[in-house]
Amino acid sequence: MSASGRNELLTPIPVAKRGTQPGEGRQAWMSWLKATISIEASDLIVKSGLPPRVRHRGALKDLTAPPLTDDLMFQVARDVLDANQLDHFARHGSIDFAFDYDDKRRFRVNLFMARGRPSVAARLIASKIKTFEELGLKAILGDVAMMAQGLILFSGVTGSGKSTSIAAMLQYVNERKKVHIVTIEDPIEYIFTDNKATINQREVGLDCTNFNDALRALVRENPDVCLVGEMRDYETFEAAIRAAETGHLVFGTIHASSAWQTFGRIYDLFPVNEREQIRKLLAYNLRAIIYQKLLPTLHQNIARIPALEILVNTPAVQKYVLEGREGELLDVIKTRDAGMIDFTSSLVDLVEKEYIHQSIALQSTPKPEELRMRLKGISQGASMVGR
Repeated sequence: MSASGRNELLTPIPVAKRGTQPGEGRQAWMSWLKATISIEASDLIVKSGLPPRVRHRGALKDLTAPPLTDDLMFQVARDVLDANQLDHFARHGSIDFAFDYDDKRRFRVNLFMARGRPSVAARLIASKIKTFEELGLKAILGDVAMMAQGLILFSGVTGSGKSTSIAAMLQYVNERKKVHIVTIEDPIEYIFTDNKATINQREVGLDCTNFNDALRALVRENPDVCLVGEMRDYETFEAAIRAAETGHLVFGTIHASSAWQTFGRIYDLFPVNEREQIRKLLAYNLRAIIYQKLLPTLHQNIARIPALEILVNTPAVQKYVLEGREGELLDVIKTRDAGMIDFTSSLVDLVEKEYIHQSIALQSTPKPEELRMRLKGISQGASMVGR
């Protein structure tokens, strides 16, 4: 970008060339989404120069189509985005948006530039919000969701099902409690229908200009329960923890590789001189951290199931946090007190219940030797039963 200018385009949108007509991009777009839905894939990945691909049961597979041209991909952008979205894409090189395929199915979409060529990643979001049982979540999450106030964090990489699990928890509250739920999302993924709760969902770029403005207005909207989306910076996390401190139940997501390591990720968001204060706020206001990772299953009718690590803020956890001993929290989680479970034990449970294969468990663990020993015990037990 030039020194003069914020208005310089990062991604100039070329004029449609002969042979690429208005509407052609939308036609191709809808055919890719239809294919994604028909084969029950979770994601669509589209890149110039390659055939469109879908993620089915965790693996990428090509759709039957020729490699896509840059012209067609830019025509998709022109046909699918409105004028404001197209301008945002041109100026920033990427845009997040939701696309309704029909009344029952929508996609969370990121359109982005990569080496000067457009690409798309789209996640299928079904309208039906699944229950804990359907998702393979632990019942303890229902107890966590019904807490009066505090902070609940979901951690994991992109595509690990965090938003789906949070939707299940919010729906659990919606069916049981007369409260006001406010969500701030970019974009809105699951559409809730008011049951016992009153639910207001705000989409960044449509209902509010940006995340920070929406967060500043949040406490004036009189919510009991809030979803603040991804906590990727100082301002978002500070607003979330302050809302939890003032009597709200706050849900959020953060990128971290385990429940107990989430603390380090949070502290990294803050200047060194503020971390002790944030440590105290977490000790008193955190309710739970849930780390999850989706794994392919052995069941034909269940594509993927979450392996979970759950930390609940018991008095022991609070003591460790106040003393700055977060690195030792895995030992507390392993006690399984208050419904906690460590990631290795979660993998062992899934293997034992024949949801996943041992090889998948071993590929997914950061502690392969510990898991191998635990799985060896299962195999020996099974062989003894067979005698």
